[in-house]
Amino acid sequence: MHGTRIPLAKPDSRAITIRLARDPNDLMLVTAIRSAVYLAEQDCPFDEEFDGNDMVAAHFIGYIGNEPAGCLRVRFFGDFAKVERLAVRHQYRRSRIAFKLVQASVDYVKRKGFRKIYGQAQDRLVDFWAHFGAKPLGHNRKITFSDFSYTEMLLEIEPGPDAITLDSDPYVIIRPEGDWDRPGVLDASAGRAVTSPLRDLALADR
Repeated sequence: MHGTRIPLAKPDSRAITIRLARDPNDLMLVTAIRSAVYLAEQDCPFDEEFDGNDMVAAHFIGYIGNEPAGCLRVRFFGDFAKVERLAVRHQYRRSRIAFKLVQASVDYVKRKGFRKIYGQAQDRLVDFWAHFGAKPLGHNRKITFSDFSYTEMLLEIEPGPDAITLDSDPYVIIRPEGDWDRPGVLDASAGRAVTSPLRDLALADR
């Protein structure tokens, strides 16, 4: 999984590909998928589904062949990540794309060094999240919003052996999000001589 565009595949391809959203066009795909699932199917009000958190989160997009079929959102807090807004278009729900989206997000969170993933699962989907090792949190708090009842879930994980830390290569840390294993544009810029170009600064300070 990485953040580059998927190669074109044959129209009848059923291959599942997961990648991180990178640009406004990707966020439009996320909006379209979630609108089809939550607004159209579950009658969720617009301002409850699009809650102001989309610009401060990582978004995964799942493709079946060339068709965007599902998405998922991850947000980060002090000592845990929250996986949320998993949505799969109805015609793709017999595929394994939901599992692939969640697994990609778990691997991503491990790479970032977190040890806990928190979620709020619709009660009917608790068993789905249990497949990944998530367990009800045990707060015995009843959560209801957007006309559904939810169970707090917690998945405890170990950071991957390649988790990014302060001891990681500094060029790895500044590479595009989720694409840490390939040299990025700033790696390439390191080959240029240091010139500290501040030509306009002196004029601006006068």
